[in-house]
Amino acid sequence: MIEQTGMITEEASSDEPALSSFASLVDIPVTVIEPSRGLSFIDLQAFWHYRELLYFLVWRDIKVRYKQTALGVIWVILQPLASMAIFTILFGVLLDAPSGEVPYPLFAFAGLLPWNYFSFALTRSSTSVVTNANLVTKIYFPRVMIPLSAVISGLVDFVVSLLVFVVMMVLFAITPTWAILLLPLFLLLAMLTSLGFGLWLSALNVRYRDINHLAPFIVQIWMYLTPVVYATTLIPERFRFLLSLNPMTGVIEGFRWALFGPGVTDTVLAPAFVALSVGIALVVFFTGLVFFRTTEKTFADIV
Repeated sequence: MIEQTGMITEEASSDEPALSSFASLVDIPVTVIEPSRGLSFIDLQAFWHYRELLYFLVWRDIKVRYKQTALGVIWVILQPLASMAIFTILFGVLLDAPSGEVPYPLFAFAGLLPWNYFSFALTRSSTSVVTNANLVTKIYFPRVMIPLSAVISGLVDFVVSLLVFVVMMVLFAITPTWAILLLPLFLLLAMLTSLGFGLWLSALNVRYRDINHLAPFIVQIWMYLTPVVYATTLIPERFRFLLSLNPMTGVIEGFRWALFGPGVTDTVLAPAFVALSVGIALVVFFTGLVFFRTTEKTFADIV
């Protein structure tokens, strides 16, 4: 069997007549995985065929993450609460950063919700292929499922943190607007962005292990370039359009707009800026998918 990127087809070689005759006698199918051609790099049929594998990869990541931990899932609650408390003291109390009509703890938590999910999904997906080398070198399945499972498994932590945020909104007597119905769209944009960059980094990490050290550094710098704990009004108006080049800006501001209304956000949510952020996320995703599918045929050899 030869492993390459693509779909399962009949093998074409000099031994094909002998193999075909032998297979017909013993009734054993002979299959080969060959490179895909044209636009077939997105093999939805293969994804459906291996859907159960995706489920088990996600379930395994969730179980392993909190295995043999004393606090277990409580870590999902403690991490954003601790970050919120620190940022509230630094930005909300000492620096008196503006947060509109929303209490700063809620303002910060609303930004940390999508950001914590994005940083987790990006970090885990960027190293996912290398950490699953035992699977990559033994069996065939769509390799895209590996970084995809890392992105999906992070949704469990997100949901738990979201429940904590709902409790905080009740305590602060804040009522969400009708725009909360659009919250899944901004979450989808966060998933698309993390998966797009995760595909690039995970494929590069197979050949260059520097990505293991680079990914956390990228996430750390990226956070300061994203209005997670500060409002976009702190940025001079003539430079605010630069924020739209960061697709996570649209996600963060979208979450706050959906939860608190337009009074908290700024012009970054203008339709043109949102369209630009979405367009950048889509470009990163599709180029990352093409790059990943192009290079995955060498994963088993060098991982």
